[in-house]
Order: sequence, then C-alpha cells, then structure tokens
Amino acid sequence: MDRLEALDAWLRGALGGRAFTREPASADASFRRYFRVFSGDRTWVAMDAPPEREDCGPFVKVAGLMRAAGVHVPEIVACDVGQGFLLLSDLGRKTYLQSFDGTNETALFRDATAALVRWQLATREGELPPYDEALLRREMNLFPEWYVGRHLGVTLDDGQKQDLETVFRRILAANLAEPRVFVHRDYMPRNLMVSDPNPGVLDFQDAVLGPVSYDIASLYRDAYVSWDEDRVLDGTIRYWEAARKAGLPVRADFADFWRDVEWMGVQRHLKVLGIFARIHYRDGKPGYLDDTPRFIAYVRHACARYVELAPLARLLDRLEGVQPQAGYTF
Repeated sequence: MDRLEALDAWLRGALGGRAFTREPASADASFRRYFRVFSGDRTWVAMDAPPEREDCGPFVKVAGLMRAAGVHVPEIVACDVGQGFLLLSDLGRKTYLQSFDGTNETALFRDATAALVRWQLATREGELPPYDEALLRREMNLFPEWYVGRHLGVTLDDGQKQDLETVFRRILAANLAEPRVFVHRDYMPRNLMVSDPNPGVLDFQDAVLGPVSYDIASLYRDAYVSWDEDRVLDGTIRYWEAARKAGLPVRADFADFWRDVEWMGVQRHLKVLGIFARIHYRDGKPGYLDDTPRFIAYVRHACARYVELAPLARLLDRLEGVQPQAGYTF
C-alpha cells in the first residue's frame, strides 16, 4: 500500500466512515505534503509526514503551546504519529502573501505582530529545543556547503575560509547575546493565513527557544517579497514598542534592537541560501534558487551598514566576480 492509499484508509477511520474527497493543498520545502479533505459541507487539511523522513510529534507539541498562548493555529482533529498522518482544521486558502494588495499590508502586519507578542510572552524554559551555538552554526554552514560549493561550484581557499569563519563568529556572538524567547523560526507571510481570528499560523513544527529578534527579522526580510526600508523599519519599531509594553526582553534602545534584528537576519539569510540550494540539488525541487538573489541583496544590505561584516561582503564580491566596493575594509 502506497502513502496515498494508506492516508485514504486512515482518513476513512478518522472521519467515521463518511465519504470524502481530497485534493492537493500545498507542499513545502520538507517532505511533508498537505491535502484539503472535503466531506459534505466541511473541509479539513490532512498532513502526510512520512515518519522515516519527518517527525510530526513536534508539530503536535508546538500546536498545543501556540494555542495555549492565544495564537490561532490548526486544531488537531485526529493524529497518528506512527504513520505520520494528521487531520487538521482548515484555516482557509489565502495566505498573507497571496492577500497583499497594496492597501492592507499595515493591518495584516499589525495582527501578525500582536500574535507574535502573544507567542513570545508564553515562553517557558525547557519546553522547546534551544537555538544554541551548535544549531546556529550548523545552519550557517549550509551556505558554504550548498550555495558556494554545490551551486556555485567554488572551493574556498584558506583565506576565504578564514574570512567566513571570522564573520560567523561575529554573527554568533551577536545572536547568542540576545535574550531568549519562543521562536517560530519561519514566521513569514507565506505561513500566515488570513483568518478569523487573524492570522492563522502554520509551519511551526521547528520552533525553538532562541533570540528574541528572530521572528520579526523573518517577518519583514521575507523569502518571497521584498519590502522597502521604510516599511521594514516602521514595522520593526511597532513590534519593538508592543514588545516593550508587554514586558518582553527586547533592548531598551531601539538602535540596539535594530542591530540585533539585522545581525539575526544575516544568520537567517545565509542559512536560507544554503537551504534553497540543498532543496534544489538534493531534493529535486526546482524554483527555490530563483529567490536566492533576494537573500544575497539582504546580506549585502547588512554588510554595507556594519564594517564587522566586511569580510563577508568581500567574499560575495569574489564569488560573483564583482570588483570590491569602496568602503569594504578590514
């Protein structure tokens, strides 16, 4: 019996024998698949997470934590962790990314910020894995391994490796100096649904306990849409003000918090460059590499603001065959 046959058999039991139909709902960068399930006038979403590839246990746990925090996440109607099948309530079809129309962004981001603050306020030690130095570094190492080595076909020389290591240490020092809260880890418009209450939050199974700036950096330095600097700055200020009012451990001075956000963003951008290359070459999923120029631009933007990141800017120049820009010094 293949996965879809097994899923249908399980759904028949989960739905009490009611007749149903299903259609693909979405896929993501992992090995999970989602199907919208129809029975009568009701719909659900079925998750297929092959247990040899994916563990849906964290999804179940984090869903409970987020729901307890007052965040709108799918309800788990039925669950078989052993087979990797979940039946979830349906939060609708419109993501934030699909809904942006030039007039509603401020309101949608306001709701996303409020939900993020509720999630962070629920932080408790010992509930989620730590976003520690080992994990942060392992993620950044995807950049030289998959983006530089596999995608660009470049082998770094000893000097370039040392430059990159110097930058990695600086980034890690900044990230690890931040206060720790619950971190969704992919809090971006593609994973936020327009719903009531708004937003509905998806793709939270990789949540960790980590730097307080991570999720707001993810929200505004998005993988699929770039915002002008005024919107990013305004939205980050609005989050910072709400977080301070709620008693979250953000920096007392916004300039210091902004630096945290930008340095946290660089860690994430390097990780995503590596992940998108790995998805393409290892997992055979095309399309992700089309968005890598956006992340290169994000990294360059940060490098232009902080002299400590100059070795990374110079490395990007060399990788892209670009002459070093004036002002990049060591």
